[in-house]
Amino acid sequence: MMEAQQIVESIAQPKYNLTPEQEKKEILRHYRALLRSLRPKLKKGDRELVRTAFEMAVEAHKTMRRKSGEPYILHPLAVAMICVEEIGLGVRSTICALLHDTVEDTDITLEDITREFGSEIAKIVDGLTKISNIVDTNTSQQAENFKKILLTLTDDPRVILIKLADRLHNMRTLDSMKKEKQLKIASETVWVYAPLAHRMGLYSIKTELEDLSMKYLETDAYKDIAKKLSDTKRERTRYINEFIRPLKEKLAATGFNFEIYGRPKSIHSIWNKIKKKGVSFEEVYDLFAIRVILDAPAEKEKEQCWKVYSMITDEYTPSPERLRDWLSNPKSNGYEALHTTVMGPQGKWVEVQIRTKRMNEIAEKGLAAHYKYKEGSSDEDRFDKWFGQIREVLAQEDTDSVNFLNDFKTSFLAEEIYVYTPKGEVKMLPKGSTALDFAFAVHSAVGAKCIGAKVHHKLVPISHKLRSGDQIEIITSNKQKPSEDWLNIVVTAKAKAKIKDSLREEKRKIAEDGKYILQRKLEGMGAAYSQYNIDELMSFYKLSSQLDLFYNIAVKANDLKELKEFNVLGDKLELPKPKVIVQEVTVEPQKHYSKKDSELIIFGESSDKIMYSLAKCCSPIPGDAVFGFVSTGKGLIIHRTNCPNATQLMANYGHRVVKTKWAKNKEISFLTGLRIIGVDDVGVINKITNVISGELSINIAALTIESGEGIFEGTVKVFVHDKEELEELVARLKGLNGIQRVDRFDTEEGK
Repeated sequence: MMEAQQIVESIAQPKYNLTPEQEKKEILRHYRALLRSLRPKLKKGDRELVRTAFEMAVEAHKTMRRKSGEPYILHPLAVAMICVEEIGLGVRSTICALLHDTVEDTDITLEDITREFGSEIAKIVDGLTKISNIVDTNTSQQAENFKKILLTLTDDPRVILIKLADRLHNMRTLDSMKKEKQLKIASETVWVYAPLAHRMGLYSIKTELEDLSMKYLETDAYKDIAKKLSDTKRERTRYINEFIRPLKEKLAATGFNFEIYGRPKSIHSIWNKIKKKGVSFEEVYDLFAIRVILDAPAEKEKEQCWKVYSMITDEYTPSPERLRDWLSNPKSNGYEALHTTVMGPQGKWVEVQIRTKRMNEIAEKGLAAHYKYKEGSSDEDRFDKWFGQIREVLAQEDTDSVNFLNDFKTSFLAEEIYVYTPKGEVKMLPKGSTALDFAFAVHSAVGAKCIGAKVHHKLVPISHKLRSGDQIEIITSNKQKPSEDWLNIVVTAKAKAKIKDSLREEKRKIAEDGKYILQRKLEGMGAAYSQYNIDELMSFYKLSSQLDLFYNIAVKANDLKELKEFNVLGDKLELPKPKVIVQEVTVEPQKHYSKKDSELIIFGESSDKIMYSLAKCCSPIPGDAVFGFVSTGKGLIIHRTNCPNATQLMANYGHRVVKTKWAKNKEISFLTGLRIIGVDDVGVINKITNVISGELSINIAALTIESGEGIFEGTVKVFVHDKEELEELVARLKGLNGIQRVDRFDTEEGK
């Protein structure tokens, strides 16, 4: 081990309170732990390769520190450890993980890596290296980098698994970053990387990424749920033991080899339930799930899982609509299990998951475990099929990487539904797919001619949203062709790409007429039909392509009357001189929801006061956690960090996010909305308005109340000075008799 010891001699800066000597020991401790984890996978010569990669990384990163102050080399070591321990990858992936930042941040080149380790490892490291120079300022660097990762992914899935390990370690150590950086990285994580981990079958990593993102994006909600989970832990454990006891006895008596235990649901999934179902923490019934893991031989897996299901449902009554059978039809990410929800003691619903050891490993380690068990299997592989679909979409030339990323998210990262062709063949589509998506999934030619469909023999339009279990027959017509509005109907990337192709082809045909018209006009003027003259006209009409010019001429969007203003020199067109027009411009004052001048905001450490506008999508008020977003053309827009659009903006355009905090100014009022639900009672409106206007002297902008069958639901828009005032109002309203819920909503949504 002496060689490795010498390599770390060059690291001399102390980490916080560690001496250089202690730091070297720390690095070696991590390296030895990595080798120990790798030991079962090491073949002849592997240990030397790993050592070479480690030495190369230490040398390359020797002067670098992380934001926390620790030596940078600890990051690649931690990423390699996650790859081995938590994802189940092997030696080659470990080498790639150790080297993943070298090409991007140090003097090491891809040629150096190829020379030392071969082209396979160099290709993965290249896939993990960010694109540093993007010329187009409107292009999102994050989206471009993600596209690059996917290009490598279709050849070698390890690139995305290492990227997920890298992201997980960055999220685990995000505390030392600045607030705006935390928001950007957490948004990107929850927007793309957590769904991708889910799609790769890495459930525990997906869960941790979501929880860690929530810790920074929804700090208060995260702390609140974490505290409540901690407070109810003892009571929950007692309940789980009571629930499990009779099942344990039954399973043991049958001679099954099994494990049974309860585990809490993740903070993020509990928070999702609270939001989606509009319930409180106390009302979320499935705060935990019971898991039964069987040690069963491959040929008896299904049979034993169903036997256990039968024993559980003999003991506790199941909810029929909550049975999920992923044994007969595994998820596309390889997940297999049987889920059921049963009525447990004390009238509580409990979710039970039944799976075997093999299924459990695939659920925990996803893709890597899937390939391990796949060896020798003749099944058409679901992952390979998925990679094939991504490859097909990446082959389409679509320059806008943000559109590509959004299409990728809806098309490849959404939950799937299973639908059937008339002959009973299964097709997997993302949730939200329409009959038109299905038509394109069957064949591009079928999609292009689709005029409608029959779902379970009933006629439906092409925009009909499909559900799992639907059997669909597509109706076509030779007269049908794709139109622009089809792009709003489909969600799958394949359908979108094929529709765009077809529209481009149609445009080309029409453009041919425009080309002929232009040729005749130019020749009539004595000018040549040449590339030079075409470029001059494109510049004059501010068009970016010849195709657009010919198309616009054909559809008379540019009718060429302006050609009279051109001079002809020889056979060349000369652009007309621009006329100078003096025009009086009046500037409308910017509209704000305020009684006085616009509120001011302090940025960064300086006290610069900058004008801004408030985002209508989330209507922030002073005291809300906010960020500034530099938009093109609209200046600075202030969003709440939990705005519905925030994660997408920060994930795609993190470089435009500005650190923002409120200045103290009690004079200005901001419009915000509350939704109130309660028991319909005489005088309820009077009570509500009395609290708002009478007790708290808050101005009401609008109030609507609808009641029926003893329940009322109302929305009220009020002008408040800050978050404290709003929280005081919510607390007072909740204190009224018969009021069940009071929730804030965004004023745009409540229109």
